[in-house]
Amino acid sequence: MLFDKYDVNSVEVHDPGMVKYINVKSALNLHTGGRFSSYYAGKINMNVVERLINKLMRTEKWTGKKYSAYKITKDAFDIIADKTKQNPLQILINAIENAGPREEVTRLKYGGIAVPKSVDVSPSRRVDEALRNIATGATNASFKSKKSIVNCLADEIMLAAKNDASSFAISKKEEIERVAQSAR
Repeated sequence: MLFDKYDVNSVEVHDPGMVKYINVKSALNLHTGGRFSSYYAGKINMNVVERLINKLMRTEKWTGKKYSAYKITKDAFDIIADKTKQNPLQILINAIENAGPREEVTRLKYGGIAVPKSVDVSPSRRVDEALRNIATGATNASFKSKKSIVNCLADEIMLAAKNDASSFAISKKEEIERVAQSAR
């Protein structure tokens, strides 16, 4: 159970590449305290909701305020459950699958010339990018707005799950993929 409300056993990841990198194990406490930081790719052992909470703490206003980010996420999940009548964890997984870019651009140097080259994105990076863009979209939408960050996070997750272009995460993904397509 997640937040003592939502069943994690009914959640499934549809993208076969991301199955290994999205951890939805039941966690009593979503605060590992850097327990996995010493392992290579240890973040894949962290619950995906805790990773979202950690991504919410990236801005100046929320830096180090884990309990505030925890409450924001919990309340956003309640809003998602009320609006969609579905498991909000499944909605989050769908949002991550939709918001993760599949290819991006890197710069290769040939002699003195830098040439952009399109490359595939690893599934771990796709999950990281998706979570970062969802959290960034929510904080940007709530900045200097009457709308609270709880509502903004819930809206961002629901829009990303629907693959709606008005979502910050989806628009960012499409921008990255468009640039990568032009660099092929």
